Amino acid sequence: MRVVIAARFCILPPYLSPAPELTASAPSRLAYIDWTRGLACVLMFQTHCYDAWLGGDARKSTFFMWSQLGGTLPAPLFLFLAGISFALVTDKLWRKGKPANQIARTTIRRGAEIFGLGLLFRLQEFLIAWGWSPWSDLFRVDILNTIGLSMMLMGVVCWIVLRFNPATRARFALGLTAVCVGMSISFLSPLVWTIWRPRWLPWPLESYIDGVHNLGKPQAWLFPIFPWTAFAFVGLAVGFFLLSDRARALGAATFGGAGVGGIGLIYVARWLEASPHQLYATDDFWHTSPNFFLIRVGMLLAILSAAYLWCRWGAGQWGFSPLIQLGQTSLLVYWVHIEFVYGRLSILPKHAVDIRTASFGLLAIFLSMVLLSVLRTRLKGRGAESLAWLRRPIKAS
Repeated sequence: MRVVIAARFCILPPYLSPAPELTASAPSRLAYIDWTRGLACVLMFQTHCYDAWLGGDARKSTFFMWSQLGGTLPAPLFLFLAGISFALVTDKLWRKGKPANQIARTTIRRGAEIFGLGLLFRLQEFLIAWGWSPWSDLFRVDILNTIGLSMMLMGVVCWIVLRFNPATRARFALGLTAVCVGMSISFLSPLVWTIWRPRWLPWPLESYIDGVHNLGKPQAWLFPIFPWTAFAFVGLAVGFFLLSDRARALGAATFGGAGVGGIGLIYVARWLEASPHQLYATDDFWHTSPNFFLIRVGMLLAILSAAYLWCRWGAGQWGFSPLIQLGQTSLLVYWVHIEFVYGRLSILPKHAVDIRTASFGLLAIFLSMVLLSVLRTRLKGRGAESLAWLRRPIKAS
């Protein structure tokens, strides 16, 4: 019996942490990154919990529909934030005078570690579900695998750009290249999912390109390179833009402009989608359309802008912030909460409760994950090193 449900695989929170020197701490200007990541965690919790536990008429309700719609944001958010964090680390290493080869080794190695964690997670899920999980689940392309691959690809791109550009133009060249790569991945996705499918590859490898798995056609609940890595490259471009001298000089106005630009991008993409002239004979709007990709990029920019303003002038850092706390250990809380929602240790029966009961279960998951996150950060260096690999950042040294 398969418990794989599409909503579960629309979202996932692992990410590339900034170096320790760049980690947000109140009132750090980078706290908005952790706050945004924490917001994605909460959206993930509610989508997973309602999807796993609601049953009967509750699954046909408008409430359930909106809960699952909210679950389409975390995956793009985490990839986008991984790109921004990647830019922070790369820029720090570059400003320290590290050669392009060393920067590439550091960043690509961390991407490989994240990819390895993705494979380990798949093995864990298979063993826990022994007896009713198909063997093909071991080769499912989950979001953690894709984040690792995205980091390795970004490392290669940054290596190429840094080798052939003088220091005075490096940030601009890196940002421009990242935009071009991201948009190219998005524009090629409808073709890669249809007429350009690499059918000659074994399905476990082809699945990393188009998400075909072993089902004969691309699956919307998987996270192949096309189109998902495009979000990471856009985040990489945004990260280098935020690090530019002009953006730093403008301060909060930079984020305000990003938010306005994001909203404008949404309207432009909707106008392009409504145009009678389309680039593709057929495309899947909700999964591979470049126009939908632009809409989601606009939403990401708007969310990032709002998070920055909230953390700077709102209540984002008034005392203890559970969202910032969750954002600092998002991979850990993802890894653990899955078993208490979808796994054998589920705290409520699957597909059998009403909205009220599932909401109490969601509150329990939220509070327990915040507590786990606090314990993780408080006990760091006090015998909790065994958990450190779930959030070990790239060291900018």
